[in-house]
Amino acid sequence: MSATVALILVLAAGTYAFRLVGPALHGRVELPARVRELLSAGAVVLLAALLATGALTEGGGFAGWARPAGVLMGGVLAWRRAPFAVVVLGAAATTAVLRAMGVG
Repeated sequence: MSATVALILVLAAGTYAFRLVGPALHGRVELPARVRELLSAGAVVLLAALLATGALTEGGGFAGWARPAGVLMGGVLAWRRAPFAVVVLGAAATTAVLRAMGVG
């Protein structure tokens, strides 16, 4: 067995075990309120970092102004509780119009 296959099997077993722990320990382990707050805040920070990376960078550099403007438009539409399709189409249209006007 090659090292690559062994590594894949170890990662697969670890992933399965990690997913099995949640249902197995549900109700047996009680997290303190502070830990739950930190986990919730950590999830928000991680999502914000992924959003910023995806919205602002492309190929290791700045993506230009059209993409962040589209993301901002999508955020505003989502904040105004527009339907998901309207949010996606509004963000895409904003980016497309700005790029058609020559805004990078």
